[in-house]
Amino acid sequence: MHTHVTPFDLQAWKEGNRHDYRAGWKGVSPEFGEITLTCPLPRTSPESLVSEVRGGQLPTASFEARGMHVEGMKLPGLNRSTLRVGDRVVYVERNRFGATLEQRALAMRYAGDHYRLTALDKHGYVLSRAADDEDPGVRITVREGGRGKNRRLSVHVDGRAEGGDLSLALVFAGVDRSTLTQLGAVKAGISRVTHFWTESQY
Repeated sequence: MHTHVTPFDLQAWKEGNRHDYRAGWKGVSPEFGEITLTCPLPRTSPESLVSEVRGGQLPTASFEARGMHVEGMKLPGLNRSTLRVGDRVVYVERNRFGATLEQRALAMRYAGDHYRLTALDKHGYVLSRAADDEDPGVRITVREGGRGKNRRLSVHVDGRAEGGDLSLALVFAGVDRSTLTQLGAVKAGISRVTHFWTESQY
């Protein structure tokens, strides 16, 4: 059911030790209840890194990156990743060669709806669901602010959202989104050129 969502914050949290360390964001949405984002979950394999959001009236969402490249990462990245909301896989596409934030945005398809996730900068992003014949769409802005124990995620929703919209938006707070930013675009471009040059030397 689509509903208006009151702006809310999630607070940073962490617990456990080196062998069972957990951290992420926790808070309460007046409409959807208590929400916990764990990013990442304790590792079950050195080649798998997963962030997960669950709680309240939200369907559980998970973002998993797999491969040797994740061993040194703190958060799952966009390469070789799988995104799920509830029991459905979300289809994700991106233009690795895009020069602008809009061109580098993620295009997603979930439950018959079309979404875009666009970086604002390294601290914030917007998830938008396209309008259709039955609904005018929604725009969810998520931004990290504060420092230390006062770190928080501020969530603001324009339009009427459902649980899947929020789960999809929030799980990306537990993802390395750097390649969606302008600086990330430059770094990715340099990395590709370096890789191609190295390959050409063999």
